[in-house]
Amino acid sequence: MEERVYALFGFIGPVLLYVSIGLSLFLSPWFSWESNALSDLGHAINSDVAAIFNGGLLLAGFLLMVYAATVLKKHAKYTSYCLLASTFFVQLIAVFNETYGSLHYVVAVPHFLMLILTSIVYSMEKRSKLALTTFLIVMFSWLLYTLPLFNIGIAVPETISKIVVAWIMYSAIKIYTNKTV
Repeated sequence: MEERVYALFGFIGPVLLYVSIGLSLFLSPWFSWESNALSDLGHAINSDVAAIFNGGLLLAGFLLMVYAATVLKKHAKYTSYCLLASTFFVQLIAVFNETYGSLHYVVAVPHFLMLILTSIVYSMEKRSKLALTTFLIVMFSWLLYTLPLFNIGIAVPETISKIVVAWIMYSAIKIYTNKTV
């Protein structure tokens, strides 16, 4: 396939991720930002939207994995390796949803850690201020979650962590338009 098609995967993947999470939240009036994790939406037994949530994670993870393994690798080699690992783990989150108990957390934690590492590597490899900014925002959100100042559940920093894909989308657009990444 042409490089531009693979670049589209780097844009469509995050959009699909946002849509599946947003639709799952919209269709789940029981969801509480104070007490739920996003993964609760993917619980295969307790959630009516598990297919939407987990299907979105699987497909978005696959599209981003293809993007990382093809065109991103040409433009940001080390970032592509990190993104490959992160997207592999996001697919495992969908497969090993909360019905699998602690196995779910064994794959969820590395996903978030790899997502953070991917932003750091990209910000260094491409001197990206956007990647650095998203990294700092994500770290601040996790810090706020750990402090007893606010009554927020883990879904809040999880959701904020998804802004990391903003620089991924930006890199995909730049590759698509044949501009330097």
